[in-house]
Amino acid sequence: MRPVPAGQTDDASRLNAVPVDELWAIPESPRDAEQELAALLNRARQDQLPVSISGARHSMGGHTIAPGGIVINMLPFRGMSLDEDGAVLTVQAGALWSDVIPFLDRHGRSVAIMQSDSSFSVGGSLSVNVHGWQANRPPISSSVKAFSLLMADGRIVRCSRKENSQLFNLVLGGYGLFGIILEAELWTVPNEWYEVSRYSMPAERFSRAYQEHVREDEAAEMAFGRLRVTESGFLEDMILTVYRTTDQKTDSLPPLTASNLDPLRRTVFRGSVGSDYGKRLRWTLETRLGEKLGGRFVARNQLLDTDVSLFTNRKEEQTDILHEYFVPSNQFAAFLVHARDIIPRHGLDLLNVTVRDVQQDTETFMSYADQDMLALVMLFSQARTEAGEESMRDMTRELIDASLDLGGRYYLPYRPHATLDQFLQAYPQATEFVALKRAHDPGELFTNQFYDKYLSHLNMAAEEAPVSNRESGH
Repeated sequence: MRPVPAGQTDDASRLNAVPVDELWAIPESPRDAEQELAALLNRARQDQLPVSISGARHSMGGHTIAPGGIVINMLPFRGMSLDEDGAVLTVQAGALWSDVIPFLDRHGRSVAIMQSDSSFSVGGSLSVNVHGWQANRPPISSSVKAFSLLMADGRIVRCSRKENSQLFNLVLGGYGLFGIILEAELWTVPNEWYEVSRYSMPAERFSRAYQEHVREDEAAEMAFGRLRVTESGFLEDMILTVYRTTDQKTDSLPPLTASNLDPLRRTVFRGSVGSDYGKRLRWTLETRLGEKLGGRFVARNQLLDTDVSLFTNRKEEQTDILHEYFVPSNQFAAFLVHARDIIPRHGLDLLNVTVRDVQQDTETFMSYADQDMLALVMLFSQARTEAGEESMRDMTRELIDASLDLGGRYYLPYRPHATLDQFLQAYPQATEFVALKRAHDPGELFTNQFYDKYLSHLNMAAEEAPVSNRESGH
């Protein structure tokens, strides 16, 4: 793939490259970082330059990019420590989960909640309030004890459920619009052996199967579903994979190692791009050989320690685009009826659909899980052309309407194809969110392309909206 031109930056979509004034890397030293960041923000205010915050840049809608502004690279800021009993990890925001997992592994601990790959930064994950495939858990915000935040006026404040609780609720899932997360305190869990079980079923039975095999089973610790994406039987069949605790002793846990199967997994996955034969081959391998290839037992940290580059598209003319839709469990089958009609009509290449459970999030202001939801994570291959972008936009809007009509929502870190009306229907709290942003950052120092497209339009309404005095979640 071609590098991004000098003076520009982009994100994982490879569709957002724009000129910026400066790409600024944070120093590794906490003392130097705080001093230099304060000076940087002061200069940005004086020069009227917007500021955005970037980590691994895996969001796809310009959330890490302030066009014409200063983009702060947090990746050098990656120190971490563990308290005496191992329950709480203190970690700087630029650390990748691929840094965190080996560190915790040496202490017999593991990340409580994170997404399925380890290539993302801690600060980025908190800023989009990721959910994981950890069973019966809300998003990552529920695993955060506290974090320190550098605000637009240069103050550093500690945010928790008791200290600056309004900022705690706004910043988690706030897309870097209220300040810079410097470090976070996260609760951890033990690293353990899990036993793997897989169940095949028609898709309409998935909600019931998940209830039986995961929600009602105290031993279930991690789980996900996968939908069939072949032309024949499109989105009609599923596999549910469940990881349960076992009686095996933790002193026999293996060290973290790269899987010998990784090259094969990449070959099979990338072979499914533009090929129904490749998709059928992958489905056959997963349904018939999944347990034999992956083994019956696996350590939790080994499950979490997967690099997204294992599946990344490396072709210049194509890019891989993620979508995510949340629907109540009892509307899952109904959403699939819509998806089976919408996706083929637009001719886009659906590579994968993973289904995860997300428990209700009552803490964060811009919550996407206002009730227990099933999340459908879709990965498409898209041509990097105007026609490809137009087809993706039209299809996305239809899928968003389908989820909204069923009482669901869509996830905000991906391509900004939703209309403003769709955004406001999915996130009606957005106007008050903007009013609170302007209360904490009146000069709108922190911004990004996502803010420019959706939230800046709400400024006039925000001036008239009452600013909440609540110290709890929205």
